[in-house]
Amino acid sequence: MEISEELQCLFSGKVEEHDGSYVVELPEQELRLGGLQVDETYRVAVLPAPATNEANNTDATPEPEQAPQTPPVEEGEQRTVEIEDIGDQGDGITRVERGFVVIVPDTKQTERVTIEITDVRENVAFAEVVERVSYYE
Repeated sequence: MEISEELQCLFSGKVEEHDGSYVVELPEQELRLGGLQVDETYRVAVLPAPATNEANNTDATPEPEQAPQTPPVEEGEQRTVEIEDIGDQGDGITRVERGFVVIVPDTKQTERVTIEITDVRENVAFAEVVERVSYYE
């Protein structure tokens, strides 16, 4: 299955009925991380969960929890990237490994720049432009 670079969040949940509608609850953490905003509209993909048969799982060993992935960038690291989009505040947005978002102020969409990572958080990093790069280099 191909996963879009535009993926904002990924979580598991149940479809529940509330007052004649069906609801998938969004974990509060997804909003606190800053990728989603209340009262905005998003596309939602619903995929079936792997079938589980509790009667047959009695001998199964529970799978260990995966350790959270660390951000694929570090402070002080330099990279040459293309600005893919412009955020709500006018800053450039690029994505690196695993779709990890890096915000770069003072850039334009489709611009190629060498950046230096200045701040790394759990789900986003911030960078400054070191050099503007020609597409012909």
